[in-house]
Amino acid sequence: MLPLAAQTQERVRARDLGVAPGIFAPGQNNAITDVDGVRVGQVTLTEGDRIRTGVTAILPHTGNAYRSRVPAALHVGNGYGKFAGGTQLNELGELETPILLTCTLCVWKAADAMAVWLLEQPGMEKVQSINPVVGETNDGDLNDIRARPVTAEAVRQALESARTGP
Repeated sequence: MLPLAAQTQERVRARDLGVAPGIFAPGQNNAITDVDGVRVGQVTLTEGDRIRTGVTAILPHTGNAYRSRVPAALHVGNGYGKFAGGTQLNELGELETPILLTCTLCVWKAADAMAVWLLEQPGMEKVQSINPVVGETNDGDLNDIRARPVTAEAVRQALESARTGP
């Protein structure tokens, strides 16, 4: 939990401090959705004081990610992540599904839910293998992580609500 002083301070962006990542200027909204076709959907789950988590879906373009794969890679920042789909992602250098982000102990539930959702999509009737890509963050200080509250319906809502814009 952040100290109260940190919670009330104005957010400073890296560029405001002279850090300029990459070689391009930021887009209009300084958001991932500034990239043409990229859409983001998010579902927050709250229940009393116990549940504070959710799932975010990042769709790489407006088409079928499996049928129109995009170049991709993974960089591991530490060895503690419970990341699904990384081996194939690095081996083939391409992304064949949306990317999901969720709480640590919900990675596998989210991967399964996304596989079900993808297999239901038009043109996927003969597909026999899917590599769901799911990353995580440990929200155990905010959430009863052992409850594993992210559901297939929450994943579906995140995927289907994805949109462009800030």
